[in-house]
Amino acid sequence: MDALSNTFKEISELLQKGKAKDIVSTIEKALLEGVTPAEILEKGLISGMNIISGKFKKGEVFVPEVLIGAWAMRHASDALKPALIRAGVKPVGKAVICTVKGDIHDIGKNLVAIMLESSGFEVIDLGADVPVDKFITTLKENPDVKVVALSCLLTTTMPAMKETTEAIKASGAKTKVLLGGAPVTQTFADIAGADGYSPDAAGAAQLAKQLTA
Repeated sequence: MDALSNTFKEISELLQKGKAKDIVSTIEKALLEGVTPAEILEKGLISGMNIISGKFKKGEVFVPEVLIGAWAMRHASDALKPALIRAGVKPVGKAVICTVKGDIHDIGKNLVAIMLESSGFEVIDLGADVPVDKFITTLKENPDVKVVALSCLLTTTMPAMKETTEAIKASGAKTKVLLGGAPVTQTFADIAGADGYSPDAAGAAQLAKQLTA
């Protein structure tokens, strides 16, 4: 394995271990050595998050490990962002994300936001307990939004998810709507009129890229 491959492997492993401080210093060192930010993102960071996601699906790791990795990913993304901008790497698109009205849970939403960012999206995170009108206002102010991602954890807030989806479609916004969260299924997403559904954060990011390609 050559030195460059070792660098990517090290970044991936540090991410999986949640070593935020170490991963930032490793990224900075790699940039000084001439490694491109796009390669660091794709072959180091995204590779690491994909491994975490795969292990989560298999039951080999659990939510705490995913959160640790996501925390490291956020620090790494912040460290890499200036270099990506200087290199002229443009976002693949703009995404808006939130947990719907009546639901204050945001762990899943935060994970999806990080995965969208790591996949190249510029993310507008509206937070949790977001009313429909705030979403519509945001879309009017950002007509170039390509993806809307709605999350919920409580079954009692699923109607709010459907209401928000319908309002977005009725507004005429040219954006894809993705749904996710513990009680959500593909069947519900179809009933709500969404363009897609994913059971996990990594899958949501992959689906977002597919729908906006």
